[in-house]
Amino acid sequence: MNTAGGIDLQALKQELARESRALGLAAIGVSGVDIPEDERHLLRWLADDWHGDMQWMQRHGTRRSRPQELVPGTVRVITARLDYWPADARDPQAALADGAGAYVSRYALGRDYHKVLRRMLARLALHLQQRIGSFGYRVCVDSAPVLEKALARQGGLGWIGKHTNLIAREAGSYFFLGEILTDLPLPLDEPASAHCGSCSACLPACPTGAIVAPWRLDARRCISYLTIEHGGAIPEELRPALGNRIYGCDDCQLVCPWNKFARAAAHPDFKVRHGLDHARLTELFGWSQEQFVQRMQGSAIHRIGHERWLRNIAVALGNAPASAQAIAVLRERENDPSPLVREHVRWALARQRAAGRAAHPAPAGRQ
Repeated sequence: MNTAGGIDLQALKQELARESRALGLAAIGVSGVDIPEDERHLLRWLADDWHGDMQWMQRHGTRRSRPQELVPGTVRVITARLDYWPADARDPQAALADGAGAYVSRYALGRDYHKVLRRMLARLALHLQQRIGSFGYRVCVDSAPVLEKALARQGGLGWIGKHTNLIAREAGSYFFLGEILTDLPLPLDEPASAHCGSCSACLPACPTGAIVAPWRLDARRCISYLTIEHGGAIPEELRPALGNRIYGCDDCQLVCPWNKFARAAAHPDFKVRHGLDHARLTELFGWSQEQFVQRMQGSAIHRIGHERWLRNIAVALGNAPASAQAIAVLRERENDPSPLVREHVRWALARQRAAGRAAHPAPAGRQ
């Protein structure tokens, strides 16, 4: 019997799994803290400078890949999976094909997952406390430097695909991850084996070529990075490839054959809000600062702020089919207080005007 301090740890782990399901979590896994190969991969990625502006990726040193340094005493990591696929949302391929509409990554169509998942994990930890008494733990939901995908793989929740996302055989990749770092020596789960095989559909699917090789992602080219994490101007050479994606990107996941097993979100907070799956670019570009804050409060999108929101939509408008309405809303922001917004508006207007000339060439003799 696996025991510690008189506690049957195997029975406790089984109880933990039952309680996690009762709370609405899709699955949990338990891993150790040693992931040396993943640490080497992280260090190579940082040395290549592929993290771009995300300086926090290197700020914490080895604490990111060594949970026992982040929270002394940690011997196990409990990783939880929470499915988010919004089954009732507009078909993503139809949304991407609609050049005058806005595409928002499926995970951000509803409420911000951080608070939802954190509450679930906090309640799970509280259940443990009530069951066995005080123990050491820390709940993490993107709130601490943790290599969550590597630890989730070690805990049996899935494998890291060639696009660098975690894939579960029974659920695809549309899910969130959160962790409880703990000093409880719970029985370990078997690490998940990889099942990408010879498939490499995700590599050519990336609009900007950010997946430069299997398991090698140059974040500086990734649309999710460019529209969310990056605070400056989006490189001009990459702007056309963004299409109508104004917040994040799902392309590498949309082509993954394992996502035929994707599970619809059970939590009501992940249902589409404010019609974001059918929103028009011209409508969203007209939102004031106050409207943005009011409507995106409680959404993951709120974090990027109004300025980046306008920057992203300006690029999408520059890629949209030529229209008088698009030109009109862009011209309204030609003198926006933000130099960042103004520069992207100028680029978009030039694209719209060029597209308009191409669609309606002047009659012969009047050029």
